[in-house]
Amino acid sequence: MANKIHRRKFLTNLTAGISALMLTPGAIYPAAKSSKIIRPNALKAGDTVGVITPCSPKFEPDSLNGIKPTFQHFGLKAKIGKHVGKRTASFQQDIAARLDDLHAMFADTEVKAIFASGGYGASQILDKIDYDLIKKNPKIFIGFSDVTALHLAIHKFTGLVTFHGPTPYSTFNEFTQASFNKAVFSSEPIGKLTNSDPENTFRPAYRIRTVFPGTVTGRLVGGNLSLIAATMGTPYEIETEDKILFLEDVAEANYRVDRMLTQLHLAKKFDKVRGIIWGECRRCDDDLDTSIYTLGETIDNILRPLEIPVISGMTIGHTADKLTLPLGVQATLNADEGSLTITESAVV
Repeated sequence: MANKIHRRKFLTNLTAGISALMLTPGAIYPAAKSSKIIRPNALKAGDTVGVITPCSPKFEPDSLNGIKPTFQHFGLKAKIGKHVGKRTASFQQDIAARLDDLHAMFADTEVKAIFASGGYGASQILDKIDYDLIKKNPKIFIGFSDVTALHLAIHKFTGLVTFHGPTPYSTFNEFTQASFNKAVFSSEPIGKLTNSDPENTFRPAYRIRTVFPGTVTGRLVGGNLSLIAATMGTPYEIETEDKILFLEDVAEANYRVDRMLTQLHLAKKFDKVRGIIWGECRRCDDDLDTSIYTLGETIDNILRPLEIPVISGMTIGHTADKLTLPLGVQATLNADEGSLTITESAVV
């Protein structure tokens, strides 16, 4: 009888402990998925923005030294995360430091936007983020590449509109600056986006190609293909139903692009998607020994049979010309003319 009582007490305490753990915001499990879209406030001159490295840390002094002048150019003040540029003693301390900077910037009422650099490792902190903290303190969150994992998770579990765009270390040419300014400094819908007017019209640096024609409207989702594929089967995987999906990557051999796109196809992520944008993919056509098809053929072979509007070659992500795209807002893809029109305000 005594053993039964002890077992019963043990099971009761175990159940209570598991329940408490599951109810702790950001402890292991993310908060419930959000169906409501939250728009952050637009930036204005004089605002303070936070800079964090939630992926690979940055240690190069010359790069770090350029952060504040970059934002001064836009009339902004930069607050650098306390762990940025500092080495940690262990892998676990590194994760804790990156997570601490992310939480600190969302909690800081002085900070109006957060700029996150890419690299590697964002997925390591997804199950530790306090999504309730982010939901209660909505602000512009911007980055690309590995930051895609954070975009997917934050938007999915808070409804916050985030921005796939440049980091403090990006090349801010005139085209990139114009797109960035339009996206985060104005509460008006961004409007029509396409590649820059080529200086060389005969051989333009960036050319958009229609893979399958048509025009479609839906909410915009997407990011780096490698990260989207890596989060499949997790609570953070992308939701594409009735969406316009954009994908980009860099330095991926054709067979790996084929494998990742095939993975999305097998996961039925293309079944109910409305349209697809394949971004300019630098150094993604370098391994014809392994792949019998070129990159363009790979895109056509997998995406054209979907018979939905698809374009290829838009300057998203790892390009000098870089569009800033708001995730979660309504947009229209016109594959015939190679344009994406943001029809809904991304900021207020």
